[in-house]
Amino acid sequence: MSGLRIVRLANFVTPSSGGLRTALDRLGRGYLAAGHEPVLVVPGERDGDRDTPQGRVVTLAGPLVAGTGGYRVLAGRRRLRTLLEELAPDRLEVSDRTTLRWTGEWARRRRIPAVMVSHETADGVLRTWGVPGPAAARAADLLNRRSAWSYTRIVCTTEWAEREFVRIGARNVVRAPLGVDLVTCAPTRRSTALRARYAAPGEVLLLLCSRLSVEKRPGTALDALAVLRERGVPARLVVAGDGPLRTSLERGAAARRLPVSFLGHVADRVSLAGLQAVADVCLAPGPAETFGLSALEALACGTPVAADASSALPEVIGAAGAVAAGTGADFADAVCEILARPAAERRASARARAELFDWPAAVTAFLAAHEALPAGEAAARPREHRP
Repeated sequence: MSGLRIVRLANFVTPSSGGLRTALDRLGRGYLAAGHEPVLVVPGERDGDRDTPQGRVVTLAGPLVAGTGGYRVLAGRRRLRTLLEELAPDRLEVSDRTTLRWTGEWARRRRIPAVMVSHETADGVLRTWGVPGPAAARAADLLNRRSAWSYTRIVCTTEWAEREFVRIGARNVVRAPLGVDLVTCAPTRRSTALRARYAAPGEVLLLLCSRLSVEKRPGTALDALAVLRERGVPARLVVAGDGPLRTSLERGAAARRLPVSFLGHVADRVSLAGLQAVADVCLAPGPAETFGLSALEALACGTPVAADASSALPEVIGAAGAVAAGTGADFADAVCEILARPAAERRASARARAELFDWPAAVTAFLAAHEALPAGEAAARPREHRP
């Protein structure tokens, strides 16, 4: 098969965003290495068009979304439609199930195979924004039915994310797990000097790598720290991430006299891996996470994860961590459960779990969803759900 032009659309991507930006970059590099022509279209402060290691990246000036701490969207349907016509994609991949859902129907009318990637569950996000469970489920079902009709395939990164499409009887859902950079993220990044910068000997070092926004529930990490210290556990917390809640979190930590270091966005991947390697436990309190690349990176660095039980992370971390029901006390319990295990054992278990996920396998699964694999690799297609 000759190379295909795979046009990818994504919203809510910024230079300081985390998992989605990483996934787009790694998949783009993989598509390019497989002989295809990936073109990524994202919103930004101003228009741009450049060649990058992940392929061509086109930026369209888009408006800021209030209350999101810097996220922008691809606004102006006519302009984006014109660009799509000019790009003439052989395949379309969309990483936004709300404002860009119309592109699935655009592709359908032109007989262009189109894939929507479900990076979050609709009902999970609605619940984190305060919509009651039954109402969130009804709204999600309506949205998902339209998405499943519009796109050739829906790609879900976990069985957890797939459930809401199975619930509505969608027949075009495939599963394609993401991966982790097992070289950059490695236990060898552990540094005694770096750890000493944030924790004294005998102290427990917790790490939160997350966007500081409502749906990620970062305040739970501070609550867990407070509970641990009330129990006599000499714990400290490092927060690597930025977002609209940062100021209120910093004020809250100061008011409660909690030992928290706010680093902001850590752009350098090696530096972030170093932080992940020196921590004793990484916290992942987001209840709507459908995969959690940050948690997987922590595991690759040899650090176990305490994750929200209602998210997809229990499926990802397996026995290399612990789950919590959602409150600060629950997360404190999960941290204590992890710390009760021998350090060498828990760190080895974390790394072993991460080694089950790699980017080459993820790229193969995504290309299979696009039906863009060489003929000899047809057996590697991801499983398609057929109720």
